[in-house]
Amino acid sequence: MTGDTPLEISVQDLKRLKDEGAPGAVVDVREVWEHETCRIPGSVLMPLSNFAKHVADLDPAQPIYLYCHHGARSLQAAMWLRRNGFAKAASVKGGIDAWSLEIDPATPRY
Repeated sequence: MTGDTPLEISVQDLKRLKDEGAPGAVVDVREVWEHETCRIPGSVLMPLSNFAKHVADLDPAQPIYLYCHHGARSLQAAMWLRRNGFAKAASVKGGIDAWSLEIDPATPRY
């Protein structure tokens, strides 16, 4: 992604960025049981329920791609991060469900 980071990106954009080896963290804001059920490879778990505790683990200079089940929680987290100095935070539209439907059908749906 060039220029300003959009608030939301598609699963296709995330896949392309991962395939290109682009810098940035892929963060799962779902709960532990959801992450154990399925996840985007290489993602780190930072549940929204205690998200603020993990912010120190994130680099505000790097892109941060957040996802959840359908995109609502990750959008909330991305907006919170942007209000707190993380200009490159973006939510993955459609979340893990869209990832399963459009990128990797082997990813379980729930």
